[in-house]
Amino acid sequence: MIQLTPQMRILVAIEAVDFRRGIDGLARLCRDLLNTDPFSGKVFVFRSRRHTAIKILVYDGQGFWLCHKRLSQGRFRRWPSAFGKNSKSLSPLELQVLFFGGDPERVETVPIWKKVFGND
Repeated sequence: MIQLTPQMRILVAIEAVDFRRGIDGLARLCRDLLNTDPFSGKVFVFRSRRHTAIKILVYDGQGFWLCHKRLSQGRFRRWPSAFGKNSKSLSPLELQVLFFGGDPERVETVPIWKKVFGND
C-alpha cells in the first residue's frame, strides 16, 4: 500500500464516477473535472455510484498506482462534500478515517500550527 505522509496532498472527488474507468480514464477526470495535473503526485480518491467502493490514483514519478477497495458489507455513508466544487482536500488522517467508513469532516485533532506542505 502507499504510505500516507503529512506532506501528501489528497483530493477527493465529490461526485461518484464510473468504476469501469481505469488509470487513463481517471487521469482524464483529474484533468477535466478536478482541473489538476494527474502527474502532480497528489493522491486522488474516487467513489462508486453505489458507495460500496473507492479507487485511489497516484503518480509516484515512475508510473501510476491504482488502488481499489470494495466493502464486503455496507457502504461508505459519509463522503466529503463541498458546495459548488468538484473536489475537496483532505489530510492523511481524514483519509484514513474515510477508508474505515468514518466521517472525515468530524475528525478532531490537535490544530496544525505549521503546515509541512505547500498551499493549494
